[in-house]
Amino acid sequence: MVAAEWSDAFGVVTRGRVQLELRDGEPGPVLGRDAGFWLRGTGVRALRDPGRHTARVRIVTPRARTVTRPSTHPYAGHRMMEDDMSSMNDTGAVAAPASGQTSHSRRLRGLAGTGFVATLAAMVATTLAAALARAVGVDFEVPDGGGTIPLSGFAVVTGFFSVVGIVVAVALLRWSARPAERFVWTAVSLSAISLVPPLLSGASTATTTALLALHLVPATVMIPTLARSLRTRTD
Repeated sequence: MVAAEWSDAFGVVTRGRVQLELRDGEPGPVLGRDAGFWLRGTGVRALRDPGRHTARVRIVTPRARTVTRPSTHPYAGHRMMEDDMSSMNDTGAVAAPASGQTSHSRRLRGLAGTGFVATLAAMVATTLAAALARAVGVDFEVPDGGGTIPLSGFAVVTGFFSVVGIVVAVALLRWSARPAERFVWTAVSLSAISLVPPLLSGASTATTTALLALHLVPATVMIPTLARSLRTRTD
C-alpha cells in the first residue's frame, strides 16, 4: 500500500481489540469489534493489540485514478491525479499483538526494578545517617507525645515514600510524553513540602536540623536514579 494513501484511510476493527498509538508515543483509546476510526487528523502512528488474541483491522483507503481532461492550460498535456472517493481500496491489516505492548511492559518493569533497588539504597543510607546523627548526640525526640523516633522508623518512612516515588515515575512513563522532566518537577516539589513537618514539630534545633537533612538523603538517591531511568527508557 502506498504510504500517502494512509492519510485518508478509515479503519474498522473486525476482530479482537485494537489500541491506537499516537504520534507523541502516548497510548490512545482501545477500540473493540466494529469500531471505526479515521487516520486523518487523529495523530495515529501505529496500531497495537492489547489482548492475547490477534486483532484484525479492515483498512479502507481512497483509490486514485488518472484522468486526462481537454484544457487550454499550458500544462494540459500533463496527467492529473484525482481522488475517487466512491472507489476504495479495501485492505486487511493485523495489529501487532506483542511487540509494542511487550516492549512497553518491559520498560515499566525495568523502571520498577531500578526503583526498588534505589529504595533499598535510600533506606540504608537514611538509617546510617540517622545512626550517625544519634551517635553525635541528636536525640530525635519529638515533643507533645511524639516520643523518640527509632532508627527503624526512618527506614520504614523512607521505604514508603520511595515506593510512592516509584509509582509516580511508572505512571508518568505510562501516560506522559515527557516523563523525566515531569517526574523531577513533581519529586522536587514533594520533597520541598516534606520539609515543612520537621519545622513545625517543635523539636530541638539539633533534631530539626537532622530531620531536615534526613529528608534530603533519600531524595538525593531516588530522584536522580529514577529520572535517569526514565530518560533511558524514553530515548
